[in-house]
Amino acid sequence: MKWRFAALFPIALVPIALAGLALPAMAEPRHGISAFGELKYPRDFKHFDYVNPNAPKGGRFNHVGSGGRLTFDSFNPFILKGDPAQGLGELVFESLMVRAVDEPDAMYGLIAQSADIAKDRMSVVFELRPEAHFANGSPLTADDVIYSFLTLKEKGHPVFRSQLRDVVTAVKLGPHRVRYEFKGEQIRDLPLIVAGLPVLSKAYYAKVNFEETTLQAPVGSGPYAVGDFKQGSSVTYKRRADYWGAKLNVTQGRFNFDEIRFEYFRDRTAALESFKAGDYDFREEFTARDWANAYDFAAVRDGRVQRLTLPDESPSGAQGFFINTRRDKFKDPRVRRALDLAFDYEWMNKNLFYGLYQRTASYFENSPMKASGPPSAAELALLEPFRHRLPTDVMTGDPYSPPVTDGSGADRQKLREAVKLLAAAGWAIKTETVDKQDCGTACSLMRTLGVGNRDTEQVLRNARGEMLEIEFLTNEPTMERIVTPYTQTLRLLGIRATVRRVDAAQYERRVKSFDFDVVTQRYVMRLTPGPELLNYFSSQSAVTDGSFNLAGIADPVVDALTAKVLEARSREDLLAATRALDRVLRAGHYWIPHWYKAAHNIAYWNKLDRPETKPKYDRGVLDTWWYDSAKAAKLK
Repeated sequence: MKWRFAALFPIALVPIALAGLALPAMAEPRHGISAFGELKYPRDFKHFDYVNPNAPKGGRFNHVGSGGRLTFDSFNPFILKGDPAQGLGELVFESLMVRAVDEPDAMYGLIAQSADIAKDRMSVVFELRPEAHFANGSPLTADDVIYSFLTLKEKGHPVFRSQLRDVVTAVKLGPHRVRYEFKGEQIRDLPLIVAGLPVLSKAYYAKVNFEETTLQAPVGSGPYAVGDFKQGSSVTYKRRADYWGAKLNVTQGRFNFDEIRFEYFRDRTAALESFKAGDYDFREEFTARDWANAYDFAAVRDGRVQRLTLPDESPSGAQGFFINTRRDKFKDPRVRRALDLAFDYEWMNKNLFYGLYQRTASYFENSPMKASGPPSAAELALLEPFRHRLPTDVMTGDPYSPPVTDGSGADRQKLREAVKLLAAAGWAIKTETVDKQDCGTACSLMRTLGVGNRDTEQVLRNARGEMLEIEFLTNEPTMERIVTPYTQTLRLLGIRATVRRVDAAQYERRVKSFDFDVVTQRYVMRLTPGPELLNYFSSQSAVTDGSFNLAGIADPVVDALTAKVLEARSREDLLAATRALDRVLRAGHYWIPHWYKAAHNIAYWNKLDRPETKPKYDRGVLDTWWYDSAKAAKLK
């Protein structure tokens, strides 16, 4: 299907006459922007502090990408359909400005050489670099920028539509000049949002249907292009010798590998064994058991494989079991809190995680945005209008934190509390005869009937006679060893809990359509949260397929406090708003929080090198490390 651009976008894609128009009062064009105006780097900076500007170019970087992706079937990362290959947004496509990952939210000119934010902040003008061009040699102009915005907002993944809700239009002021116009009160982050949008080739997508998945290599303007690939197994990106931005200050010391290859494995154990065999070069270990026990092999002992722990100063975010409140059985917060009481993290950390983790409590863990202690005066001012809708302790006490158990695996005191909450929510314990095999190892055996293979089990039923059943959806066998002990504890409460492992493609489909009871996910918040919060917590995102609001949070108080975060005009106001929001979310018991570690556990074959300074808020591996040919020669 060919697109009819004139019909879709009848105004913004048509050149406009500027004569007689009243243009907004603008501030001075700047080489960089941030939410609150702070910039670390001056206009004439040479390179970011966390790179080696003299890093050699060459070699291949072969690794398993982060984020838990087990497969891919598309090179279109901008739509809901399909499982996109990793690396496209980092390597192939570029944005008007690029983030400095040693600052909370600052961005500096890439495709755009400057940004001019209006004094009322209701618009921003970007001046593009005339030399910018796509990998096929075609120039990158204002038409491509405008096309990208309109297409992503109209047809892109719901994340784009949510973030761009209050971006009214993009106007062409010249071949290399674009103005974005905003509406509403939540405009603080909109210049950053549009500065970070991927810029697509209008000419390319005139021939390729943007709304469909494809394995045709896309045309971007970035430092790499798609090379060899095997669907679902691997994809290689090759560095472009003709990359237009190679001499910019924001690219110095970056993108040093000639090739970057992403490997895909359906099983973490197989991936680890492949790394040991030298099939790929770099691995971040996310499994505590493996980091503690699986790296005592010859190549580690003789130094051919290096182990490294890098500090992580970015927010550790929200990882946990997200409970789907769209389902009636989970609508009562007392049920959800009971599930939290039954989760024995202390037992798991000792027996499964080797004491390597800390318990997550906050949606903004490992950051100053995390609520702690009684609410401050600034927080109370934000919470006061909703006092009648909030639990008393939100206004007067510490924020809710998950329980600390005795580490036995079945803390009787916590389980008794859970039983009381479930009873208050209308779930009564019934003793029923069940099949012994179906009952599982955690059955409460009331007596032996002596009839074949049958015993009794306590189960929870509501007034309609429905059994409380919970299915934990996963696509990773490593998660089963964590979920299974938990399901056994839940059986002690009378909850019929099971684990369902599906393949990667089915898992993605079910998560995107919210077809699950409980699912595991991790979301990392930015240091300056913006419109993306709408995709995590807003009532609208609760009914939008593909959103990250897995729990189905639809609370007008959360909506109002999220708006306060987006409207904050100083970092002090931002912290007060995020902490107030954190208190309300935690009191809602929408998840069973997991764990975190403020570090990256990394192993790599000793043919790589890295800058002396690590960026404060990022690993910095993919775009700042380099291949050391002398070290590589010693491995042969």
